[in-house]
Amino acid sequence: MTLPTTPPPGLAVRPATFDDAAAVCALLNEIDLLEIGRADTELAEVQADLKHPEVELEHDSWLLFDGDRLIGYGLLWDDSGGERIDMDHYTLPDRTQAALHLFDLMEARAAERAASNGASRAVVHLHLNIDPTMDLRALRGRGWRPVRRYNVLARDLSGATDRLPTPPPGVTLRPCPAEPDRRRAHALLQESFADHFDFQPRTYEQWLDDIDAERADWSLIWIAHVDGLGDAAVLRTHNDRASMAWIGHLGVLRGARGQGLGSYLLRHAFGHYAALGRDRIGLGVDTDNSSGALALYERHGMALDFAVDTWELVRPV
Repeated sequence: MTLPTTPPPGLAVRPATFDDAAAVCALLNEIDLLEIGRADTELAEVQADLKHPEVELEHDSWLLFDGDRLIGYGLLWDDSGGERIDMDHYTLPDRTQAALHLFDLMEARAAERAASNGASRAVVHLHLNIDPTMDLRALRGRGWRPVRRYNVLARDLSGATDRLPTPPPGVTLRPCPAEPDRRRAHALLQESFADHFDFQPRTYEQWLDDIDAERADWSLIWIAHVDGLGDAAVLRTHNDRASMAWIGHLGVLRGARGQGLGSYLLRHAFGHYAALGRDRIGLGVDTDNSSGALALYERHGMALDFAVDTWELVRPV
């Protein structure tokens, strides 16, 4: 099939630049309001995406305009170096033809990236709110299908009740101000998440780019050391969201699971952020996670905020 090379009448497409970050952030927050009821995208998140060294903005980003009005945004990246390609796709509601044109361009680029990696197909993943602005019937018509669900959980915090917990016997916790501990935190995350759905191995340098390390507060990343086991768990959080504090990763090595480390780290995050004056904390969790993470978080009072599905397209190259 020959893909259209021009957008629908009245629309225009061009690549994004770093200077477009504010406009993109405004669009994403407009979509956030429609999908989850609040603006939840921070400008720094968009800037981190647009400056990521593995994204070629000229070829891997798209801005879709109706006149001067930005109505759509797409970004594509390749963490795998193989067939797995990721993309973000956002369009305002009731603009199906515009959204589909953006899919034409992005799917073609995904196939091109996978082919350049030597893969025989592109396996493309996209995350969408379960009640998105996108027409899901049109998406299914292109061959996309949902393959996984993630819940965003949240919990209110109180300085009166959420105190820093006492560590379990033999457990010590340390932040990561120095390079050796930062490398250790990366290694623990790689090992503890290796068997999770859609995990893509990342080198230390790639991980630094992924987390926008220039802006990272390393005092909010902790390593748990267990006597007799060594460093066994890691907690990565950040405090740059307006709506809530955020737990990016909580990983426990397989040999250290079942000893209460996950609960301890979770309660540590509650106590730390309550002491900072935050009144809410959140995280994302794979609902099919075999380690029992969803049940752990729910036992500690975290409840569903909203849900996101991973959609997949398999396309020959």
